[in-house]
Amino acid sequence: MTTATSPDRADQRTWLPGFLLLGVIWGSSFLFIKVGVAELHPLYVTLGRVLAGVLTLLVVIVVTRDRLPRDPRLWLHLTVTGVVGTAMPFTLFGYGEERVSSSLAGIWNATTALLVLPLAVYLFRTERMTARRAVGLLIGFAGVLVVLGVWEGLGGAQFTGQLMCIAAAACYAIAIPYTKRFVSDRSESGISLAAGQLITATVALAIVAPLTVGAPPPVNDLSLKAIASILTLGAIGTGLAFVLNMRNIKIVGATTASMVTYLIPVFAVVIGVLALDEHITWHQPVGALIVLFGVAVAQGLIGPRKRVQPAPVTPATELAVERA
Repeated sequence: MTTATSPDRADQRTWLPGFLLLGVIWGSSFLFIKVGVAELHPLYVTLGRVLAGVLTLLVVIVVTRDRLPRDPRLWLHLTVTGVVGTAMPFTLFGYGEERVSSSLAGIWNATTALLVLPLAVYLFRTERMTARRAVGLLIGFAGVLVVLGVWEGLGGAQFTGQLMCIAAAACYAIAIPYTKRFVSDRSESGISLAAGQLITATVALAIVAPLTVGAPPPVNDLSLKAIASILTLGAIGTGLAFVLNMRNIKIVGATTASMVTYLIPVFAVVIGVLALDEHITWHQPVGALIVLFGVAVAQGLIGPRKRVQPAPVTPATELAVERA
């Protein structure tokens, strides 16, 4: 949930291409995850991704003459967001996509905006529950049941994969209000904070992956397709996509920029069907539409809304809205 509003009306030609491109980048990430986990353990797919992402952002920091955070206490908070908001969900989506299609994983990613509200209200107390939000939550969770196809029975590898994707979305949902409470009001730039988050995720994965699954396979044992997928996930899907998101926030504000959430499952499904010849059942996209409708109701995008005075936007507002 974001309370930030956009600047004065911006020409669509200045932001809409970048907005659509970001939807394509984040929507296609599930395709690259699927390709990566076919040859590499999900932990190493994530490690390669965040390493490529942090190297990309460090280049941006050097070019823009920015700098990394220096406050030790801030680094502790970035460790939490790096582990919970990056390493864990990226890896869980990898595990999930060993069992479900990339299209379905993209659909489950859309539940992040639904899951974040109860956590923000009851755990972090950064939001207030209202009747409108409660109705939106009920609609959204009805959509979750439709995506699951509960009338067909639950169980098996696909159900386990879907649970892993839901857990990944839940990690994002924890990281977003945590960031809003402990990180987003910092004076450091959004790119600097994101780089710090990716650094902590990289360090954590570099320790956990070898201890958990052993050494990674030699690079020459991997296909060029797998290597390219991991590098693309990191450099474009994690590094440059964040820079593009920051640009969108500056032009049209965090509220409008966050609407990319609605595009991600659409592009994920289309790309999965076209590139991997995946098949989805009717209730999965229908359930996704119900989920997004519930999110729109909870966010006040549908139905009566109170007029509020615009609040200033800082680039760090959307820091934790990382996409898989």
